[in-house]
Amino acid sequence: MERQEILDRVTDVLVDALGVDEDEVIPEATLIEKLGAESIDFLDIRFRLEKVFHIRIGEHELFPSENLLESSVDTKLEHEGIVTRSGIAKIRESMPHANVDKFAENPEIENIQHMFTVQMLVNFVDNKLNPEST
Repeated sequence: MERQEILDRVTDVLVDALGVDEDEVIPEATLIEKLGAESIDFLDIRFRLEKVFHIRIGEHELFPSENLLESSVDTKLEHEGIVTRSGIAKIRESMPHANVDKFAENPEIENIQHMFTVQMLVNFVDNKLNPEST
């Protein structure tokens, strides 16, 4: 499936799930800040993507769990609200579909939500449908 078709279907999913206008759903739009998604919406979006694209999405595969930066080892992934280099590496590993480079420029924990964009969803679905291209 071509990326434009993926974007078109992701747009339809977001319009239905969030009740936004189609013209608001642009690749750089953030799901929370620009499109008004709330935590419960992430589950709905995940299920809709599974149905539309006929894919299986693990529980924390698309959107990481809230405890992503908690570590069972001594590595400190966050310090005083700032994600450390080790934390950024962990985010990169768990979210290869997100623009982690942009987040790394200002790695305050509250900025993690800015990685959740329409483009992130397109990248995720593209990686699922075309794993050989990643």
